[in-house]
Amino acid sequence: MAEKVILTRKENRIGFITLNRPEAMNTFIPEFADQLDQALWDMENDDDIMVVVINAAGKHFCTGISLDQFHSKTHKEYRDFLYGIDAFYHTLAKMKKVTIASVQGFALANGAGLAYACDLTVATETSTFGTTAIKVGLICLGPAAPMAKIVGRKKMMEMVLTGEMFSAAEAEKLGLVNKLVAEDELESATLALAEKLAKKSPIALRIGKEGLNRLLDDAYDQNLDEMDDLFAAICATKDAEEGVQAFLEKRRPNWQEK
Repeated sequence: MAEKVILTRKENRIGFITLNRPEAMNTFIPEFADQLDQALWDMENDDDIMVVVINAAGKHFCTGISLDQFHSKTHKEYRDFLYGIDAFYHTLAKMKKVTIASVQGFALANGAGLAYACDLTVATETSTFGTTAIKVGLICLGPAAPMAKIVGRKKMMEMVLTGEMFSAAEAEKLGLVNKLVAEDELESATLALAEKLAKKSPIALRIGKEGLNRLLDDAYDQNLDEMDDLFAAICATKDAEEGVQAFLEKRRPNWQEK
C-alpha cells in the first residue's frame, strides 16, 4: 500500500483523518477502507488524542464505494469485500474517542454513512447527502445502520428506497447534521467544535460517550453484518451488474430480475 489514500496528523489533542482520493471523489476501494480503519484504530489507541476529525481533500467528502468494484464477484466474494469496506462502521461504534465528520460537496451512499456514523457532523450549507445506491440496482444497507439510530423508520425507508439526494438544510432538519456553515468556514468551524471538546475532562468525555451509546445502541454490530450479507446478495445479481453498467454508459437500465 504505497499510495496514501488516507492522511493523518494530530495537533492539540485532536487527530485529523483526511480522505485523500479527490480525483475519484474519495470513493471507497479496499486500500482506502483498510487505511481508514487503521487510522481510526491508531487514533483510538493514542492517549494524546481526545477528539478525531474526519475531513476530505477536494470538492467532495465521499461518494460511496467506487463502482468499478462491482464486477464479476461471487456472493461470497462480495460478502468478504463488503465486510472489509464497511469495517469503519464497526470501528466508529466501538471508539471511545469522540468523532466529528467535516463534510463538503457530495456525501453519498457509504460517504453519507460515514458522516452519519460519526458522533457529530459539521457540513457546508451547499453540501448534498443521499443514500443513492438503489439508482444503480444496489441498495444502501450499510449506511442505513447508523441512519436507523438517527431518523424515524418512515423517513429512513423513503431515503434508502428512493435514493433521492437532499440538501444540507434537510439533513440538519432530520438530525443527520449538527451544524451548517459557509463553505469557507468549514475548517474553522470544525476545529472550533473539536477544540471545545478537547478542553473537557478526558474521562468525563469518554464515560459520557459510552453511556450515551449504551442508551441508543441495540445489537448494532450484528445488524450491520446482516445488512452487508443482504447487500452482498444484491451485488451478485444480474440487475446489479446491469445497473452499474448502465450508469457508467449513461443509459437507462434494463431491469430483468423480479
